[in-house]
Amino acid sequence: MRDTVSLPEAAARLGVHYMTAYRYVRTGVLPATQVGSQWRVPVAEVEALGRRRTGTEDRRAWTLAASGPASGRTERASRLERRLVAGDEGGVWRLLNEALVSGAGLVEVLLGMLAPAMVTVGERWEAGSISVADEHRATAVAMRIVGRLGPLAAHRGVGRGVVVVGAPPGERHQLPVAIAADVLRARGFDVVDLGCDVPAATWARPACRPRVVAVAVGVTGSGQDRSVRAVMAAVSRSAPGVARLVGGAGMEGPDHAASLGALWSGLDADQLSRAVLDVSA
Repeated sequence: MRDTVSLPEAAARLGVHYMTAYRYVRTGVLPATQVGSQWRVPVAEVEALGRRRTGTEDRRAWTLAASGPASGRTERASRLERRLVAGDEGGVWRLLNEALVSGAGLVEVLLGMLAPAMVTVGERWEAGSISVADEHRATAVAMRIVGRLGPLAAHRGVGRGVVVVGAPPGERHQLPVAIAADVLRARGFDVVDLGCDVPAATWARPACRPRVVAVAVGVTGSGQDRSVRAVMAAVSRSAPGVARLVGGAGMEGPDHAASLGALWSGLDADQLSRAVLDVSA
């Protein structure tokens, strides 16, 4: 029966969690036959779905840096934004789950839907069209949704290396860090997620863990140079061989990053993951 594979093997070939592959089968995205208590999936169907998923990823319609935060939003992302502002966690979950069962990958859902929707929420708050309470409610819902999506980012076996991610002292936006952590996991890295507002000295110990290839610091707002520089100094002293990365909307590019003792990792989680791939190669 080598023209078919088990569902766990199909999931491994697709690079998705077993439950994602099972969802594909149950919704008809991935044809399969149940033999006894096991599902057998035609190799040709696995390869066809893999090509469709790769084609979707190659288009990179969700990369925020490519077209600006608000341009190119899909209608689904717009609907998602409205549900986030309304605090409709069930509605948000249904929209994201629809995309997943239609064959979208976790990275596409995070970067193509949830991140753009939250960028627009922030823009609306800055413009005064929604209140700070609306923005906080949307962020809380998004954080809970990321927690539910997290298991889909798991990968089998030994990863490409360990990445320590977090935000420096004074930076209180945790959602970008959580999304970056899951994108890195989905792309084969093991992640130590320290969260936000992490004291500089706290970064030293996790940076010394075995197989750490990079420490990545995310900054969403201006005025964090002193905090980032302190984090980079602590990491440099404790783990001088580990790559130090910084990025996010609060940074101005490679020269700004270099002035803080770090390498530029881009504006979003997609660019961060590519920077980590570069330094770990």
